[in-house]
Parts: sequence; C-alpha cells; structure tokens
Amino acid sequence: NGTKMTFLDTPGHAAFTSMRSRGAQVTDIVVLVVAADDAVMPQTIEAINHAKAAKVPMIVAINKIDRPDANPDKVRTDLLQHEVIVEKMSGEVQDVEVSAINGTGLEELLEAITLQSEILELKANPNRAATGAVIEAQLDVGRGPVATVLVQNGTLRQGDIFVVGEQWGRVRAMENDHGERVKEAGPSVPVEVLGLNGTPEAGDVLNVVETEAQAREIAEYREKAAKDKRAAAGAAVTLDQLMANAKANEDVNELPILVKADVQGSAEAIVQAMEKIGNEEVRVRVLHSGVGAITESDIGLAEASGSPVFGFNVRANAPARNAANQKGVEIRYYSVIYDLVDDVKAAASGLLS
Repeated sequence: NGTKMTFLDTPGHAAFTSMRSRGAQVTDIVVLVVAADDAVMPQTIEAINHAKAAKVPMIVAINKIDRPDANPDKVRTDLLQHEVIVEKMSGEVQDVEVSAINGTGLEELLEAITLQSEILELKANPNRAATGAVIEAQLDVGRGPVATVLVQNGTLRQGDIFVVGEQWGRVRAMENDHGERVKEAGPSVPVEVLGLNGTPEAGDVLNVVETEAQAREIAEYREKAAKDKRAAAGAAVTLDQLMANAKANEDVNELPILVKADVQGSAEAIVQAMEKIGNEEVRVRVLHSGVGAITESDIGLAEASGSPVFGFNVRANAPARNAANQKGVEIRYYSVIYDLVDDVKAAASGLLS
C-alpha cells in the first residue's frame, strides 16, 4: 500500500550468533520466524534474547502452517516459557500464521509490521549528515572493498567523505538492492558503497565527516587504539603463565588452519565455530582469517605453520595454486558452513590419541 520497508535477513545457523545480535541492534522491528512443525529451537531462544537486549519490539511469524504436522498452538505455548506472550494468549506480541510456499498470511504479516511501525512512530531526519551501520563487507575483485550499509539517519550522497570503524573513504558510487547506481540514499535505505580504503568489519558504524584529513585522522586513531588493545591483551602474560601454557601445550595437540571467506560475516562465523571445536587433548587454532581470494602470502604462512587453507566461497588465484602445488600445502574449498565444520571436527578427532 505504498509503505516502504527494508528487510534484513540473518542466518539461523548456530555459528552466526554475532550476526543475529547485530541484526537486532540495527532494526526497528524484529520478525521472529518459527516453524510450526519444529516449534522453538535453541537459535529461536537466542534471537528472542537478542531482541530483548536491543529493546526492539517483536512480531512472531509462525511459518510452514501448510505442513500436515504443523501445530501453531504448540509454538505459542512454547514461547510462553521465554516470556513472549502472543495476542492469542492475551499478551501484547502480534503473531501471524504464514506459509512461505503458498503465500498464506503474508499480507497479514505486512499489515502487522505496518501497524507496529505506526505505534512506534519511527522517524529519521533526512536533512543531515548520514550515519548508518555496516551489514556486510567484502573485497570485490573488480570494485575493491565494498560495504553494504543501512543508512539510519540523514542522507548519504555520492562524493561524501566518511569514516567507518578503522577505515575511511569517499563515496565513489552506490548501488541499491537491484544493482542499480543511485546518487543518494536516505534513512532506512540499504546500499552497497564503493570507495573505501580497506574492508570494514560488519557492525561498524558509518559517519559522514567534513574533510578527508578529519576522516584519515579518526581512522588512524581508531586503528592505533585497536592495535594497542590487541598488544595489551597479548603482553599481559606473566612468566608463570607462560610456563603453565607451555606445559599445557605439551598435552594439547593443535590443529592450525587458515580461513579465507567471501564476506566478513562468514569469516567471523567460521572462526567462532572453530574456537568451539576441541577438548583437553586437541584444539583448533585459526592462524589467520581474512576476506578475498587465497593469495601467495596465505600459502607462505600455511607452509611455515604446516596448516591447511580453507576457502569459503572463494578460490585461490593462479600464483597461489602454483605455490601450493610446489610446497605441498592443502587447499580445501567449501560453500556450506556445516561441511567445513564437520571436516575440521573429523581432522581434529584424527589428532586424538
């Protein structure tokens, strides 16, 4: 009916915790999708907690009601345990029964979202310098570092100078969700921004500043602060701790790996999943993770540490492939996060006594 909405879809897989948490922080309304034949899963509970922590109102979409074993009322009672009380249970949370396959209830869902947004009186001022959040960032072969930004306030225009996390840049070009070039993006509009000096982290905040010098200064200050923080974390180890660690490391086998992924969010999710693998005898150590194709320097690092290289939705470039063949470094490609995690688990259990 002419109302504009931007949907931000976060993956449900367990590895993407931080992505869901960021998703809750940059949205105005959370639509919690629960399968009617599955009821409430661990990730559902986690999503509820993220929404509560970000103090964002929730609408429950009970999906797959076309399935023969669908039981929407079980979903409603299950949600009660997590203090989500839907309207049918005389609570305040709107719930809509939908079927993604048949399109049932989707109109009602849109109406529920519109109603909720009217109650919230969501407003933003388009006539000011833009601020926004980075949803995803990647290193594109032809276009360089690209960030997907959701503008939250003000209007982002071509030529604007901005700072985002430890990076800065000038908006060289912007593309909307249809891949069309646009000159400006107002509040609640997602765009891909070109013209950064490096790949920002997903979740970084973008702020438009007045001069390039200012942008550079802020970015450099943040980079230095982050470096100092990392150094402090590494330096705060006493000799006793070093001895204890060395002793512990004799009993623990390490499986070192290198990870390269197509986008920042995937790299982060893989590293977090890897940190969870392991026990008293063996642990997985991610030596390096990054965004973009597998390069010769990655192969060099892998050879020095005797680790395999995992590519998630990226390939190795030709020099890297040749180097890997010469040095006997194994490169493995994946496009499904489950497969990668399972293979690393299998490799780790191979190291168990």
